[in-house]
Amino acid sequence: MRMTITGAMVLSLSALATSAWAHTDEYFEAVQAPHGGQLRMTGPFHMELVAQDGQLMVHVTDHADNKISVEGGLAKATIETGPTKTQVHLHPVGDNMLKGSGSFSLTPSTVVIVFMKLPNQDGYAARFMPLKPKPDPTEKAHEDASKSGGDEHHHHHHSPKH
Repeated sequence: MRMTITGAMVLSLSALATSAWAHTDEYFEAVQAPHGGQLRMTGPFHMELVAQDGQLMVHVTDHADNKISVEGGLAKATIETGPTKTQVHLHPVGDNMLKGSGSFSLTPSTVVIVFMKLPNQDGYAARFMPLKPKPDPTEKAHEDASKSGGDEHHHHHHSPKH
């Protein structure tokens, strides 16, 4: 057991060294969420939202990714797509998962705000953009190249002198 704890500490220390901003939204965008959803930190919890049209699932863990029991807990999600707001109530299903469904569809601009209240805990809220595209470093490089217009762009600066 002692080995495991030491190993875990070494791992978390090296993770902290590589990402000084551990647990910010940027950090969560960079890590792979266990269920392929979007991770957010709220109070002592991590919430991972897995969203599909008409259905939301929230997985709750602590900062060490241990499952937090959501038994007896409740959550409410507000799905905002443009001016449209839909409320969905989430109920415990399984150890650390809350699930709810409603009539809503997700677009890249949809924002989902989840408010969760577990027994003997304060209520916590987290804001998700479940369809936000993952930043792709290679794509950004291409974008910059096309914006500057490649070599063509540079010739225009020389021509007015003629």
